Amino acid sequence: MADRIADIWGARTPHAKDAPWPVRVDLHLDEGVAEADVDRWVQSACVLCSNGCACDIAVKDGRMVGVRGRAGDVVNHGRLGPKGLYGSWQWNGDERLTRPLVRRGGVLVESDWDTAMDLVVRRSRELLTEVGPLSHGFYTSGQLFLEEYYTLAVIGKAGLGTPHMDGNTRLCTATAAAAMKESFGSDGQPGSYHDVDSCDALFLFGHNMAETQTVLWSRVLDRLHGPDRPAVVVVDPRRTKVADAAVASGGVHLAPLPGTNQALMNGLVREVIANGWVDRDYVDAHTLGYDELAATVEPCTPEHVAETCGIDPDDLRRAARIFGTSDRVLSTVLQGFYQSHQATAASCQVNNLHLLRGLIGSPGSGVLQMNGQPTAQNTRECGADGDLPGFRNWDNPEHVEQLARLWNVDPATIPHWAPPTHAMQLWRYAEQGSIRFLWISATNPAVSLPELPRVREILAREDLFVVVQDGFRTETAEYADVVLPAALWGEKQGTFTNVDRTVHLSERAVEPPGEARSDLDIFLDYARRMDLRDRDGAPLIGWHDPEGAFEAWKECSRGRLCDYTGLSYDKLRGGSGIPWPCDEDHPDGCDRLYADGVFPTHPDVCEDYGHDLLTGGATAPERYRARRPDGRAFLKAAEYAPPPEQPNEDYPFVCTTGRTAYHFHTRTKTGRSRRLRGAAPEPWVELSARDADALGVREGDLVRVESPRGRVEAPARVGRGRDGVVFVPFHYGYWDTDGDRHARAANELTMTEWDPVSKQPLFKLAAVRVTKLAGGTGPAPAPTTTASAPHDPASVPATRGEDDVREDVTSADPPAPPPTPDRTPGVLPHVAPKG
Repeated sequence: MADRIADIWGARTPHAKDAPWPVRVDLHLDEGVAEADVDRWVQSACVLCSNGCACDIAVKDGRMVGVRGRAGDVVNHGRLGPKGLYGSWQWNGDERLTRPLVRRGGVLVESDWDTAMDLVVRRSRELLTEVGPLSHGFYTSGQLFLEEYYTLAVIGKAGLGTPHMDGNTRLCTATAAAAMKESFGSDGQPGSYHDVDSCDALFLFGHNMAETQTVLWSRVLDRLHGPDRPAVVVVDPRRTKVADAAVASGGVHLAPLPGTNQALMNGLVREVIANGWVDRDYVDAHTLGYDELAATVEPCTPEHVAETCGIDPDDLRRAARIFGTSDRVLSTVLQGFYQSHQATAASCQVNNLHLLRGLIGSPGSGVLQMNGQPTAQNTRECGADGDLPGFRNWDNPEHVEQLARLWNVDPATIPHWAPPTHAMQLWRYAEQGSIRFLWISATNPAVSLPELPRVREILAREDLFVVVQDGFRTETAEYADVVLPAALWGEKQGTFTNVDRTVHLSERAVEPPGEARSDLDIFLDYARRMDLRDRDGAPLIGWHDPEGAFEAWKECSRGRLCDYTGLSYDKLRGGSGIPWPCDEDHPDGCDRLYADGVFPTHPDVCEDYGHDLLTGGATAPERYRARRPDGRAFLKAAEYAPPPEQPNEDYPFVCTTGRTAYHFHTRTKTGRSRRLRGAAPEPWVELSARDADALGVREGDLVRVESPRGRVEAPARVGRGRDGVVFVPFHYGYWDTDGDRHARAANELTMTEWDPVSKQPLFKLAAVRVTKLAGGTGPAPAPTTTASAPHDPASVPATRGEDDVREDVTSADPPAPPPTPDRTPGVLPHVAPKG
């Protein structure tokens, strides 16, 4: 038995390059439950990160009592991470919402479904009559199922006609979608997890994979412990476990100052060009924009970049050489880029590196613009984030007509007169009073949005009717007029899609508690009570259950890049998840995209016409067509610009926020797991050893971190990060504290600024000062097993759990990867010569 708190990634199963990743099946059962006691195992996949690890849920006496990894799944080959093992069902206690709540006399009181939904529908109809659809906003999640997102999108876009729809995916990975649209013409990951097994070099840009996707990092570790190990290069201001592995592999750890990613990336691109590592045949045949890119990066010498970023210029040269001379390179990108300054511009430079070398669409070579949530891909595909469903272009009249025909509504009903409303603008409209009905589902913005004092003021507005749909009484629910109790994972059925486009079916294992309903049932009930109709007078929503919603979605996806028409619930049962596109001609799905160097940039198929990466200005359709991309990718360029907030005399440090391996989002689930809570029970403030010494701060001392917006007070971890940078984990809010003192959540510090293209907030940048408040009574509650390890390991007890996970390393054949098609479905071929 293994302690998977102490050993996050589990036992090693090393293998050589191009060899399949071995199977290791992880199993954890509730205390006192033996495997023989389990009544049945129910197929699902984990929803506590974006990896999408397939698992089976153990059920006994109508309760979830354990999980087991699925050996035959292409994503995880049987493995599960600590959150999946210890946080999947352990939250299902007596703190769940079981009945609707309504506000009476300023207090939330229990009610019934008819009363609660009557209040929601009455206020919705009043505002639609008095003001119109622009009075309504929907703010959803990256944790619902595909069927629920699609139903919500149809309600909002075809039923009400509001453009004000987005998800908390705007906070975590909107830049992933934006960067792929800018470079490749559409959302949709080009790469595959199988590329880890075949790469010669692995670049991680702002991606602490060891904590955010623990099972994927296990896959990397198994390559690093085998022969032919890849060189690892990581860009991160903190000394993470990934950075440790980079140094050990003979790679490079680049630790730029927060806010300088674009300067660093321009330097890397310049080195690849200057050293002649560009595949000119590929670039000439399959891209546009080389000359502008080369001219933009020419001044970005290693010395110039080093001065801006605070790095060694020779480290930049070494990193560029690894990229420029390795035969196969896989790159991953995540929050360190997405939530920082010039997010889309920097992420596009990662795409540029691969395009310049022609390293895309083949084994070991590709890009994974990662997601942060388990179903974020579905939020984007289905249009619950404001985009049109099926990766359609809101500025393309034919795409709008397609949806109008599918839904049988007037095209004018579907909002397409302006770009969809992004989350930050949605909240601003609520602040200004134009949005007066705000429906929040499966997310906790009172902890997760930036500048929390402002968010609390918005939620408390008298003229804003707030509906909160959740499984728990969160900090956000406390501001609601109506709270709707929702079923959670294991209590409902549906599908969802992970980072590398693999679709899994999650079956219902147990009944939801009390009167809680699935999110799909809640949305269907709203549509029925609102009497939403199509242009012929028939009900707008023609489905009544998850499988019916999935079949409707398949028709919406037909012929698009995210084609699901070859999938069905029956096909997804029993075996592995299957990656889209999956259609009649590609019944097993597609492992990689763009093997032939043809991209969905043709004006008739592209999801977006692009933007200026510096200003966010949109490219007009006419100008886009005039460039005649016709299947060629774009090499997008942008100069570095200083971040909007920098350290100064009053606030001499820069604060960055982030995640730990043991918690997910605002801990509504993981904070209720005894094992996970024990590993990271409270927030902490991470300082470099030199900064701590200068401040007179020792391990565990109570410190205050202040920005111009708010403060956080927590014990100090004297860690291994770079000088001048403070780290605060973002998971911790107030649902499990006494009193209303707001000095715990990291977003008390952050600012209301966002990337001009992706509109993703800048969580990684806040100028702060640090003050010692009192001496400590012990070490900080930060884990020792992660990037938050102490500078002096001997001074802090090691983070441990219990030996309670069985890891079975078997000789079973690993699942075979899906095929990579010669031509990607849903993408038009080159139709005109360049120029």
